[in-house]
Amino acid sequence: MTTFADLGLSPKILKALELTNMTTPTPIQAQAIPHIMKGSDLMGLAQTGTGKTAAFGLPLLHRLLDIGHPPAPRHVRALVLAPTRELVAQIAENFMTFTKGTAVKVTMVVGGASINRQADRLLKGSDVLVATPGRLIDLLERGAVTLESCGYLVLDEADHMLDMGFIHSLRKIAKYIPQHRQTMLFSATMPNDIEEISQTYLRNPVRVQVAPPGKPVEKIVQGVHYIPNGDKAKLLESYLLKHPGEQALVFGRTKHGAEKLYKLLVAWGFKASSIHGNKSQNHRDRTLTEFREGSLDVLVATDVAARGIDIPGVRHVYNYDMPNVPENYVHRIGRTARAGAEGNAIAFCAPAEMGELQAVEKLLKKVIPVIGGAPWSVSEQAAAPKPPQGGRGGRPGGKPMGQRPQGQGKPGQRPTGPAVAKPVRTASKTGGVQSPARQKTR
Repeated sequence: MTTFADLGLSPKILKALELTNMTTPTPIQAQAIPHIMKGSDLMGLAQTGTGKTAAFGLPLLHRLLDIGHPPAPRHVRALVLAPTRELVAQIAENFMTFTKGTAVKVTMVVGGASINRQADRLLKGSDVLVATPGRLIDLLERGAVTLESCGYLVLDEADHMLDMGFIHSLRKIAKYIPQHRQTMLFSATMPNDIEEISQTYLRNPVRVQVAPPGKPVEKIVQGVHYIPNGDKAKLLESYLLKHPGEQALVFGRTKHGAEKLYKLLVAWGFKASSIHGNKSQNHRDRTLTEFREGSLDVLVATDVAARGIDIPGVRHVYNYDMPNVPENYVHRIGRTARAGAEGNAIAFCAPAEMGELQAVEKLLKKVIPVIGGAPWSVSEQAAAPKPPQGGRGGRPGGKPMGQRPQGQGKPGQRPTGPAVAKPVRTASKTGGVQSPARQKTR
């Protein structure tokens, strides 16, 4: 069995690892670390939750330890770019854990926090800067930081950066970094644009892939429940009541909808909160801390948070609204079954969301087993109002909040009543996914 010591990592890093629960390298770590330590550019493709941060962080820190003197004022030796504040915070926290007992200095900069305080922290220089692209550009244009001595560039969750329109920011930042550098790109999915980025910013990269791009963790039990928009809230309540005390992450399509849903869940007695782009950075940090420590059982989030939540206790993920970018489904459900644990992921699909579901199944190259309701007919899809897009949404489900849906049956059974569609086929009895009511607690 390969150990971290076998990979040739510095004794100082190995000592820091003793304080964590990391005992043996994951497949992505075992394959990527030796190439990075040799100085090769690398493109790493792996499922979310497989340890990508340590795969690039440990060998990068190993190389920085060899320098032996502090960085110059405002200078940065290594830059890690990530698309969301939550992911930046997670990466920075991991790096600080890996560097305990060493002189390596790690700095984090994100939007939503005081830029003046961040500029002050950069005055003495930094060995590793972990940043969101927008805030880094602000600091570069102010002259608060320079990348002219940056020898390492890491692009984490590169596919999500493309989804969020950061390609122009990346081009701008790349102009500040010397061409002679080591570049690492990590991603869970592999859209065509990633190949273009790889060819533009990496030199003869080694490609490391431990699972087909876009393939969710095998230990996640997936299912889809066909349900009208107006009945989703009570269906979610019924699922949550089946696993009291177990943490659940619920993904909505819009900021407004996520906020409304979280307040409804609180009114129904759940320990819940929300995280989305309208929340301040302090609130987002505080909410994630409470969720991580177990003070909250349910966290309602938008996709902006999907890449930055690394909480091993999350047992259930609910796609309350189907994502309009199919790759986001992979990242959403990847918030459960972390670090080898098991988890469940259930998608709620309304008539207008059949196209989104089909796009997800095309990406997965498999049909998600049906655990409730039945697929909507073409006529029902055409008659359904389109769901709200990106931040302009109304109430989750479209009904007055708290109103009970008509004819709502148990999860796993098709709802009845005037709002429910006529099935075009019945759910498979051998789909391989059980309703939470029939699943054994693991």
